[in-house]
Amino acid sequence: MPRWRVNLSTMIFLVILQGAAVVLFYGWYVQFSPCSSSPPNGKVHVLLLSSWRSGSSFMGQVFSQHPSVFYLMEPAWHVWTKLQTPSARVLRMAVRDLLRNIFQCDFSAVESYLPERHNVSSLFMWAQSRALCSPPACSLTPRNQFSNRTQCAHACDAYGLQGVQEACGTYSHVVLKEVRFFELESLYPLFQDPSLDLRIIHLVRDPRAVMRSREESAASFVKDNAIVLEQRNIPAADVQYHVMQEICRSHVRINERAILKPPPFLKGRYKMVRYEDVVRNPLESINDMFEFVDLKMTNDLQNWIYRVTHGKGTGTRKEAFEITSRNANDVSQAWRSTLPYGKVKRIQEMCKGAMSLLGYRTVDSEKEQKKLDIDLLVPREPYQFSWLPTKTEHPSNT
Repeated sequence: MPRWRVNLSTMIFLVILQGAAVVLFYGWYVQFSPCSSSPPNGKVHVLLLSSWRSGSSFMGQVFSQHPSVFYLMEPAWHVWTKLQTPSARVLRMAVRDLLRNIFQCDFSAVESYLPERHNVSSLFMWAQSRALCSPPACSLTPRNQFSNRTQCAHACDAYGLQGVQEACGTYSHVVLKEVRFFELESLYPLFQDPSLDLRIIHLVRDPRAVMRSREESAASFVKDNAIVLEQRNIPAADVQYHVMQEICRSHVRINERAILKPPPFLKGRYKMVRYEDVVRNPLESINDMFEFVDLKMTNDLQNWIYRVTHGKGTGTRKEAFEITSRNANDVSQAWRSTLPYGKVKRIQEMCKGAMSLLGYRTVDSEKEQKKLDIDLLVPREPYQFSWLPTKTEHPSNT
């Protein structure tokens, strides 16, 4: 019987190789195996993922005013303004870690981005959150009533973050609205975290409407534009177009990753929503989103949604970042009568792939652009852009 001589170096190498194989297999298993168990505390964590001027402030308020929701608006703003780094890619991990802490109602990480002497008013757009105007964060607004941003800003601004953290822990849902993510991959650890039950609502809007809205508030986006474009030296007249191109590319990346090549742990966790569908059928669309994240519509919230979406006019420039009563459908179509066709044509060229994927028809002339009886929204096929929760059965598309 032959004998094999194995020296010590070879044995050590084989042990290391075996250990590496185990580590690699475990990493593969964690990455691609579904994470179906709910967190022990039963909380649902929702990331409202969108881009600037895409209706996300309105959608954020829809969630914020729900009595079961703790809501914060764009916490990544603190990271982007505090850390002196040139690009969104460099900042994405810091943003992700901040979101994880807030989802877990841990505000110690937030404090590292705030001034040394801070309180609740140091949080970006804090008064947009009804939860920060209600007990235990502040005694101004009962939890079953709608908050008033102006009143809250005057009455609750001096409270500390301890009350904010305590308040977060008392809600069944934590909802964060964010516009500073351009891909899904960096969020994978949050999906795999057993303490989180993360759902993503991906809100998109017609790039031509986004362009028109961004132009009205261009001065507000100068610093963000530089980070999105990684400090590239681009002529001022072209900056908005290149930013829009990056935004369109990000929508394609996110949607294709979630729909065409998703890892199993994304199943039941992603839903794409078009702003135009929401404004055409607000209650139906919002009820659908609430069902996706296990929230129930209330009568008061239903009435509020109707009032906000069935006002008159399209709002003024001063109201660009305000949630006021407007005709939401008119707002969504305003670009067709105000944005010059030359700009429309260029946006269509730069966002052609995204518009095709998301269901927006292009126009070939100024006449076609302004003919409002031509519907530029491609009807969506059922379930085309979202995974259904695993408990729901639906017919095969094959």
